[in-house]
Parts: sequence; structure tokens; C-alpha cells
Amino acid sequence: MNKHISIILAALVLVSASCSTLKNNKGTAIGTGAGILVGGALGGLIGKNNNNTAGGIIIGAALGGVAGAAVGKYMDKQKRELEQKLGETATVERVGEGIKVTFDSELLFGFDSDALTPEMKNTLKEFAATLKEYDDTNVLVDGHTDSKGTDEYNMELSRKRATEVTDYLSAQGVAQSRLGIRGFGETQPVGSNSTNAGRKQNRRVEVALWASEDLKQQAQQGQLDPK
Repeated sequence: MNKHISIILAALVLVSASCSTLKNNKGTAIGTGAGILVGGALGGLIGKNNNNTAGGIIIGAALGGVAGAAVGKYMDKQKRELEQKLGETATVERVGEGIKVTFDSELLFGFDSDALTPEMKNTLKEFAATLKEYDDTNVLVDGHTDSKGTDEYNMELSRKRATEVTDYLSAQGVAQSRLGIRGFGETQPVGSNSTNAGRKQNRRVEVALWASEDLKQQAQQGQLDPK
């Protein structure tokens, strides 16, 4: 075989192996935002709507009707358990047929850091325990910052923080196939960046929980046990 052809074929094999490893271990980048990274299953579900808010993603995945009501009951029970375990460390809201959990970044991380605080690791252990109990939900973690710093820096910090949370949840036994991350930097503020209170609101991590395809199928077939 021609020497040059052999080199090209070897390079193609290495590239293919690297892409396969990325897809299996770290998820698949989608859309045009450098801060967006999701697992294979979530990539198909989010698709072109990857810039939606966490709440928007949940609402966009809703079933509606009797099946949607059954999923809602499943989520009601999960919400109650999350509120008990997370206490004042997070805000737990029912949105559509899913749940949105919002953590204050200042509780999760030190100043300008993407390393989890020891206290919040214990909280995330409780969070992971509930996620494992209710294993028919998708888990999407969104990182957000205030407007201080450059756009690029904020986008990268938000992505790193979301990744740190999903890595910790995975280490606690939450299946990687359920997990996805998105980093939005300062692009989705919920408060005014001109005040300290507003900037504090903007520094957050949001987690969207909604029904997996398996859970939806159970609901549609009338087989869903709301636990």
C-alpha cells in the first residue's frame, strides 16, 4: 500500500476514535454556542431550541392531555422530595410538566471559581440521590453569570460551572446519558446587571428536569406509576 495512503488511513482511524470517545464520555456539541454541550440523547431532544431557557426547554417537551397529567403527578412527588432535601440551598419550581431547580452560584462556588464548595457537595449528594430514585427524567444543567468581565470569560466560566455540577452528579451515580450542560454566560439575565442585587440573581445554575422518552411512553400507555 502507498505510504501516503497508509498515513491518511491511520489518521482517519484516530480521528474517528477520538470523536467516538467524545460522544460517549463528554456529550455532543450542538448549535453555534461554544458553551453548549449535551449528551447524545439530549442533543436530539433539544436540537434547534438549544438557546431556550431551562423553563422553555421543559415546556417545549410537554405531552399535554391525560398523559401529561400523569407525568405531572410523577413530578409533583419528585418536587416534594427535592424541597425536603435541598431546603434553602435551592429554589424548586414546577414548570409545565417538569421541574426547574435554581442554585445560587455563590453557594455552589467560591468567588470567580468553578470548584464546588465542600458544603454544597453534600447538598448535591442529596440532589443526586433523588435523581437516581426518579431515573426517568432528563437532567440539563445551565450555567449563568452576571455581566462583569468579558463576554468570552463569562461564557467559559458558566460552562465550566455547569460541567462541574454534572461531573459531580455523575460521580454520585447519576447516569451520564441523562445529563447535559449549557453555558450562557451573561446572555440570559433575570435581574438588572446595574445593581448588586440584580447581579446576584444572575449568578446562578439552573437545572431543568423533564420526562424521558421512556417515561412519556409509560404515561401514554397508562402504565405510569407516580411512586
